[in-house]
This record gives sequence, structure tokens and C-alpha cells, in this order.
Amino acid sequence: MTDQHAEPTDEPTAEPEYGPGPWWGDLGTWGAVGLITFGGLAAAWVFLRLPGTPQDMAIGYYQAAKIIAIGLVIAGSALLSRRRSGSTTAEKTTGAEHT
Repeated sequence: MTDQHAEPTDEPTAEPEYGPGPWWGDLGTWGAVGLITFGGLAAAWVFLRLPGTPQDMAIGYYQAAKIIAIGLVIAGSALLSRRRSGSTTAEKTTGAEHT
């Protein structure tokens, strides 16, 4: 067995590469508003029993509710991240005024 020591290098370690994110990952706030609107329109479509409505109306409402729920989660996440990033910059500016 050979006694080899790994020498430290200045090269950064390679981070694992992940595949593309989910389709809703980069929608942002306006994309979320669009999903919520589209879900509302889908629910109205089912309510009015327009062509293409499933035989069982509960399935149509369920699908519309899924779209609305995804939109609400994206909107909440986007607004929370915006609020958190805004509070960090506010803390930095107020901290700078006190020094």
C-alpha cells in the first residue's frame, strides 16, 4: 500500500449539478397572479358548464383549485422573500445611521 497524501489545492470544490427546477420555479409574483386568475377562470368555466367541462363537476373544481393553490403558494413565497430581503436592507441602513 502506498502512502499518498492529498495536497490541498486552490481550486474550488465542484458542487453537484441538479437538473432543471420545477416549471413554476421562476414564475415570480406576476406569474403567480396569472395562475390564480387562470384557476378562477377554469372554475368559472366549470360552473357555467361550457364545452370541455368534465362529466363530474367535482373533478373540474379540483383541478381549478390545484392551479389556484399553486399560484397562492408562489405568490406567498415571492412576497415573503421580497419582505425578508427588504428587512435586511432596512437593518443595514439603520445600522449605518447609528455608527
